[in-house]
Amino acid sequence: MAEYIRITDHDNVVVALHPIAKGTAVEVAGKTVTALEDIPQGHKMALEKIKEGGQVLKYGNAIGHATKDIPAGAWVHTHNMATNLSGEVAYTYHPFWKELEKKTPRTFQGYLREDGRAGVRNEIWIIPTVGCVNDVAKKLVEQNQDLVQGTIEGLYTFPHPFGCSQTGADHAQTRKLLAALARHPNAGAVLVLSLGCENLTHEQFLKELGPYNPERVKFLTCQDVEDEFEAGRKILKELAAYAGKFSRTELSADKLVVGLKCGGSDGLSGLTANPTVGRFSDLLVSMGGTTILTEVPEMFGAESMLMGRCRSEEVFDKACHMLNGFKDYFLSHGEVVYDNPSPGNKAGGITTLEDKSCGCVQKGGTAPISDVLGYADPVHTHGLNMMYGPGNDLVSATALTAAGCDLILFTTGRGTPFGAPAPTLKISSNTQIYEKKKNWIDFNAGQVADGTLTLEEAGEKLMDLVLEIAGGKKTRSEVNGFREISIFKDGVVL
Repeated sequence: MAEYIRITDHDNVVVALHPIAKGTAVEVAGKTVTALEDIPQGHKMALEKIKEGGQVLKYGNAIGHATKDIPAGAWVHTHNMATNLSGEVAYTYHPFWKELEKKTPRTFQGYLREDGRAGVRNEIWIIPTVGCVNDVAKKLVEQNQDLVQGTIEGLYTFPHPFGCSQTGADHAQTRKLLAALARHPNAGAVLVLSLGCENLTHEQFLKELGPYNPERVKFLTCQDVEDEFEAGRKILKELAAYAGKFSRTELSADKLVVGLKCGGSDGLSGLTANPTVGRFSDLLVSMGGTTILTEVPEMFGAESMLMGRCRSEEVFDKACHMLNGFKDYFLSHGEVVYDNPSPGNKAGGITTLEDKSCGCVQKGGTAPISDVLGYADPVHTHGLNMMYGPGNDLVSATALTAAGCDLILFTTGRGTPFGAPAPTLKISSNTQIYEKKKNWIDFNAGQVADGTLTLEEAGEKLMDLVLEIAGGKKTRSEVNGFREISIFKDGVVL
């Protein structure tokens, strides 16, 4: 079992797959380097002397510079290196993408919707248009569980604090996000629950929603009825009658849309879990399916791995606008663009944002980038897409759901229990967190570090599990009853 890895021949550090004890001889490319101190799992050790100001190379990419002379064999981390990032970057399009070899699509048991999309769940969702009716929505869910029968797999609501006292872009984003959830293919039927005096009016919601089937989407304004629970019960029974008509049927995997997300990452995330997801993404795309990569701040410093993969100059321009637009968002709030990674990331071995980003983008595999989406925009283009969204786990997972993701693959080195409205499949980067938190984790990519699976084998096994989840097997977060939303906001609250 390997104790360390040099990711590319250009790197001047190795990463400890398992703790490297002080005095351990590390042999790389015919050269032996002795560890000068204990190197924790997921952390970096210098293969050669790196002079002050010299570049630290990992993934074949500069992930920062030495803040002091670093001798060969030394632990390389926050005490002796720092980021190279500052502000906006002028990008130039140098395409290097190539088509993936096409594969025959596999199949899964899913729900074919009227618009041709596939759902992997057949649920009834209650969407509050304003935070004032959150508790009404929750009580309606509690009181009507008897409607969950036959092919109806659940009745859920997604509380949030917005829909009123918002202006401009924030109000538009809330409206857009909630309408997108109402269109989601995992929702066999939807009750849109309003108060009646909020900023997000019924007319605005209808305009944002666009054409809809009135059997599938129904509305209740609490101020318009004497008893909202009695009125809500009546509507939910009608929605259950409609949703109950759907049943699972064999569908091609080219109909699947899968979100790619990471959180609570560690130094192994970019070596095990994320590239395992990347192998899965390439497999799905080669079958004609669709994946979406988000977390724009965790692309900063790794742009060279992405930008040349844009299919066209038009897609490249959209990617440039997205990346520099997010940097503008940081700078306009007086924040630096590199205020990342988190304390937990650093404890796990990630030192700089470039270090984190180079590992993060491994989830996108090698496929060409077909399109770039705005926040919560619906996905229309098969293949690998990028989407505007922050690194925040709940905000990005909500936006991925709104974009139309049937399910979300979420990699983690530290562990996290949350779930999005779409089934959220957790993938551990190391075996320790998998063994400790089996109630959170669905798939152990730590097997790659342990030497029991190659990345290709892990990607194939993950594909098997995804098709099972798409066919009805519950994720750990679903079993735990964990599902929530968080809406991106930027401006004032009135």
